[in-house]
Amino acid sequence: RARHAGHAREIRKVWFLRLVMSIGRLKPESCIVLICDIQERFRNVIHKFEAVQVGASRISQTAQLLEIPVIVTEQYPKGLGHTVAELEVSHAKVFEKTCFSMLSPDVQANLVELNFTDVIIAGLEAHVCVQQTTLDLLEKGYNVHLCADAISSQTLIDRTCGLRRAERAGAFISTTESIMMELIRSKDHPHFKAISTLLKEKRPTEALESV
Repeated sequence: RARHAGHAREIRKVWFLRLVMSIGRLKPESCIVLICDIQERFRNVIHKFEAVQVGASRISQTAQLLEIPVIVTEQYPKGLGHTVAELEVSHAKVFEKTCFSMLSPDVQANLVELNFTDVIIAGLEAHVCVQQTTLDLLEKGYNVHLCADAISSQTLIDRTCGLRRAERAGAFISTTESIMMELIRSKDHPHFKAISTLLKEKRPTEALESV
């Protein structure tokens, strides 16, 4: 009974936190960035892979400017290769994993050290690793913001269904530019010019479709 009561209290706490944070306002001091499995082996099989890589680069570099923690995962890199060279992640913490969710034991141990309410996600694949990560984070009471222009799958239907399922579960579907602008709020922000330059210089040859 005591265990059951404790579990019920924990569920109520999670749902209360989700209610309080339901607006999902992004602030640099209370968010983190997760970049999921943008690896070499996926380059030629993912729908509009370049758009994912470019969008993730935008978010990663914005996070670096704003001192937002960045966590990168690599799914079984021995077989699938490491994060593509075009995506600069030297400022991030990189974790190998074999589970589909990004919340591996090592990543969860790292998250305990961080103070955040919101998580920004870019990467692969929408219907597997991104979706499972999103559900895990929502279940823990965090706000999740998915960069629709930096998330994809091998097929368009898998991408669409993955993003729609995540949104139905409670995630916010957004774009890299929208998120970047929300994080700085004003042209008077000291990093406005640098972030504007990122938006101008980092554009994919072919953008991903709307959801």
